[in-house]
Amino acid sequence: MKQLLARCRYILCKKPTEWTQNQRERADLLFRYYPELQIGYNHVMELRNIYERTIKGEAEQLLNDWIKKTETLKIKEFNTVSYTILSNLPNILNFFVNRNTNANAESFNSKLKLFRANLRGVVDKSFFLFRVHKLFA
Repeated sequence: MKQLLARCRYILCKKPTEWTQNQRERADLLFRYYPELQIGYNHVMELRNIYERTIKGEAEQLLNDWIKKTETLKIKEFNTVSYTILSNLPNILNFFVNRNTNANAESFNSKLKLFRANLRGVVDKSFFLFRVHKLFA
């Protein structure tokens, strides 16, 4: 059983359409012994498939349906995810407008933090901004 679980951990990160024949057989065996794991896996795949949508209103309805289904499943690990989605729903729905994320801003922010840490603080603000402008502009 331990070996089955160890060999299946990467399978659970993939969609069923991307499984090889061996992985499909292993997944069938895994889900036969652990049916609750299959319920959780299918629920995750439902959430993952929502992000392939391109229409904001459709995605909003599907996310709300997913949250309601999460409440009926009563798997406590999904409750945190559903509460997070519910509290950040307007921001999450912005993704479906142009399929943009804030990854570029987060990357730039981490570069700035690293640059500031390497300088061991900022004494002269105008000189710091000058150096940031020269390096990152």
